[in-house]
Amino acid sequence: MTIGLELLTPEEMAEADRRTIAAGMPGVDLMENAGAAIAEAIFEAFQVCRVLVLCGPGNNGGDGFVVARLLAEAGWPVRLALFGSPERLKGDAAVMAERWAGEILEADPDLLLEADLVIDALLGAGLDRSVTGELAALVGAVNQSGVDVVAVDVPSGLDGATGQVRGVAVDADLTVTFARLKPGHLLLPGKVLCGDVVLADIGISDETVASIDCRTFLNDPGLWQMPFPAAGAHKYQRGHCVVVSGDELHSGAARLAARAALRAGAGLVTLAGTRDALLIHAAHVTAIMLAEADGAAGLASVLADTRKNAVVLGPALGVGGETQSMVAAALQSGATCVIDADGLTSFADESSALFGLVTAKAQRPVVMTPHEGEFARLFPDLTDGSKVERARAAAARSGAVVVLKGSDTVVAAPDGRAAINDTAPATLATAGSGDVLAGIIGGLLAQGMDAFEAAAAGVWLHGAAANAFGGPGLVSEDLPDLLPEVLAGLQDPDGDFSA
Repeated sequence: MTIGLELLTPEEMAEADRRTIAAGMPGVDLMENAGAAIAEAIFEAFQVCRVLVLCGPGNNGGDGFVVARLLAEAGWPVRLALFGSPERLKGDAAVMAERWAGEILEADPDLLLEADLVIDALLGAGLDRSVTGELAALVGAVNQSGVDVVAVDVPSGLDGATGQVRGVAVDADLTVTFARLKPGHLLLPGKVLCGDVVLADIGISDETVASIDCRTFLNDPGLWQMPFPAAGAHKYQRGHCVVVSGDELHSGAARLAARAALRAGAGLVTLAGTRDALLIHAAHVTAIMLAEADGAAGLASVLADTRKNAVVLGPALGVGGETQSMVAAALQSGATCVIDADGLTSFADESSALFGLVTAKAQRPVVMTPHEGEFARLFPDLTDGSKVERARAAAARSGAVVVLKGSDTVVAAPDGRAAINDTAPATLATAGSGDVLAGIIGGLLAQGMDAFEAAAAGVWLHGAAANAFGGPGLVSEDLPDLLPEVLAGLQDPDGDFSA
């Protein structure tokens, strides 16, 4: 189920506000609830200190007035400064300004000299222009002050839909947002600028959010269901994943993918490659089987056995026409496909040919797993907009589920569904990590998972396995053997495991 996992754009959040107000909750009550949630987060995170609340003229500023009043009522020393004229305040923000009994100062960087904590209530999440001029100077002064910062909804200057900075943005230590997270809380650089994020309930119901028909989600086990085997299941019911190997000098990537597919639950896994490559593999693997497949014809012969229902190809396969032919053979087979690395780069100048093969295979799902460089080779025109929208456009164009990798990996399906992952630690930036991810997804596809769900689950498991390692020193060979701990935690959510 997806309740609670929706990621709302600023426009969708504004619509949730409107529908909540239309259903009978006054806007001033929503604003009061938001301010109270921010104040509560401050009480929990900080000791009593000198507070400077920086307000803008919009609803974020109104939230700031509430926070200032509640902190002052609790005995905290509070000063409030408004960027702009008080006469510009209107609606609920004007009401909250009237409830503030203290002085309204003019926003000035010099006020930071006598503050221990800044509340950033300057701008909202839905920016329509870049921050410039005096406001940019104020934001810069906040960042240079070294004072702790709590941001209201999103740090000022951050686009809540894209996670991109519009001119300049506040670098917050803590961000308090409402009802649902926004994509900008998870996408870089917003993921870093937000600091710790607190999600608060301010009275917007799950039913109201569901009525908006959101198509972007937080990648979480609630978004998909693992295909754990039933009692009495046998290996042939758990699928057979084929991983295509590079030559004997480049065989390690395929072994990483194959072991990951096996650990992810595929009942059988076969490494397919040339005889010379298989001789290398034979010295390293035991439960993983070997099948000779020399070139595209050899791979087609292996995949003619329809029990082999998933194939992973691309890792260290080599760039060029032969790899193109092998990808074509895989896509023309009855197997679901994961295309990674060299399997993507080989089509850098012929992406339409790849997409044509994928589209022709519509009844048999395809997952493509590019990093940003590979993505740019296949989709050179998709450079603007949010990472979510770029991945979504790529999925629609190619006909494949697209996993646009990074520490803010986005998974997008041709039907418009998208998920943003937040489990990936920086330690995953290590050679072979992507090969393991491709193998995990292949192993899940072999077990019959929907392609979007298999890709999203694979990305989540990949990050959770890295977190289970616990810190520095992680190498890609560690990841497959960390999967059992993660999978056990999913099977027994009341246990001690935590991603």
